[in-house]
Amino acid sequence: LLACNPGLAGLIHEAIGDGWVRDLDALRALEPFAADPEFRRRFLGVKQANKQRLAQLAAARHGVAIDPASLFDVQVKRLHEYKRQLLNALHIAALYLRLRDDPEQDIVPRTFVFGAKAAPGYHLAKRIIKFINTLGEVLAADPAVRGRLRVLFLPDYCVSLAETIIPAADLSEQISTAGTEASGTGNM
Repeated sequence: LLACNPGLAGLIHEAIGDGWVRDLDALRALEPFAADPEFRRRFLGVKQANKQRLAQLAAARHGVAIDPASLFDVQVKRLHEYKRQLLNALHIAALYLRLRDDPEQDIVPRTFVFGAKAAPGYHLAKRIIKFINTLGEVLAADPAVRGRLRVLFLPDYCVSLAETIIPAADLSEQISTAGTEASGTGNM
């Protein structure tokens, strides 16, 4: 939190001091601020700045424009069948087909962000990555969903990239099969 989300760390620091840095139980002192409109406004400002930073990274590294005002639905982790990136991608495809069938549907504009690495010999993982990227291309090319659904796959996922992605997430997908997910870098 201190390293990858300095805006949020600073806001917490202002609200409750620095004791939380060494004692996470001290974060309970933030609970009363949940009802404070000014604190919530500033919290959302920090989130929006983090989303803008991710949008700038996507544009600079990959030439992809993503809307920081959209909901950032994020799944970043090592790519593996039990981590269910394919299930998430199929969910996106289903949303897309529903929108194609009913273009007037009112949905929250959503940007799906994937970040993953896979073992070089893991053929199915490569196919899943290809599917996610192809799905992103289809959505980007379809004017019926432009501005409503977007998919971004960020290659070479690592801790440094996670430090930009995770603070920008509105929704973090943790959909691994029960009992199979290790405590990974996302927890850190």
